[in-house]
Amino acid sequence: MSKKEKLIKKLQSLPKDFTYAELESLLSQLGFVIDNKGKTSGSRIRFYNKELKVQYLAHKPHPTKVIKEIALKDILSFLENNNLI
Repeated sequence: MSKKEKLIKKLQSLPKDFTYAELESLLSQLGFVIDNKGKTSGSRIRFYNKELKVQYLAHKPHPTKVIKEIALKDILSFLENNNLI
């Protein structure tokens, strides 16, 4: 099983310990790049897939690195609705 498949499986289980770094890695493997508006974007991070012309706006969690369950559900829904998983 590839790293991408492991991350997808982990995301689908909606774990309590899914980190922002894991999200970044998964979206990168799905063809997304981080596209922020510079230093003023704050904790909002834009992931953009040029090939599919879709974007996902995420909130970089702080002070912890763990993504909340409601955000994981939103990410999962976005990926499923765009046929990425």
